[in-house]
Amino acid sequence: MTATTAGFAGFRPAAFVFFRELRDNNDPAWFRPRKAVYEAEVLAPFRILVGAVATALGEAGLPLVGDPQHGIFRIYRDVRFSADKRLYKTHAGAVLTRSGRRRDPGVLYIHVAPGESMVAAGFWHPEPGLLARLRGAILSDPDGFVAMADGLAAAGHPLSSDERLTRLPRGFEAAKGTPAAEYVCWKSFTSHAMLSDAEMQSSTLVGRAVGFARTVLPLLEWGWEASDHELPSVLPIRTPKRPLPKPDF
Repeated sequence: MTATTAGFAGFRPAAFVFFRELRDNNDPAWFRPRKAVYEAEVLAPFRILVGAVATALGEAGLPLVGDPQHGIFRIYRDVRFSADKRLYKTHAGAVLTRSGRRRDPGVLYIHVAPGESMVAAGFWHPEPGLLARLRGAILSDPDGFVAMADGLAAAGHPLSSDERLTRLPRGFEAAKGTPAAEYVCWKSFTSHAMLSDAEMQSSTLVGRAVGFARTVLPLLEWGWEASDHELPSVLPIRTPKRPLPKPDF
């Protein structure tokens, strides 16, 4: 029985104890002797979870694929350009995408952390080209986008963004006065559901993740369509007499 076929029984309490202690002891001297604990109590069951969710998504006909070996993010932080020099993440995260590749746009994300676990989906800080296309998709059908956002809110998983512009970005001024003007200023388009530690320690977590994915599928499909199809330019492309300032997105 492999990690991709074995049933997921839930994370054990030791996984949450590990992360709580890591918060207070974020240094190699503490982590290295306990790396085996991380691998046994966090990484191993997480791989089983990703495989189980991927299988259940396939059975439900939902177009998301999980890779138990490569879909989970490393616990080591990249501190090269960060003022925060803590070496280890105090949570674990994994993504499932259309291809199974971690960098594909439009993800189902599973987050494991004491008191902060969740399942989320959407497009978090997409690269500038994709962000422009997502904004163009909103502008091309503002009523449809707002209806999709209202549907997510009604289901208890409202659309959100952790960053937004204070004014409409260059080239999208036509959104002014439309129901979707606020959304055009967003830099991310995500939805989430918080999960208790008890839920994370239960085999029902697989069904919870799949049910959430089914609910937020309209968000993913909207973004995938924008990603897969070129949209017409919002404004005619003209050769400027002098260089334009950097786009504000």
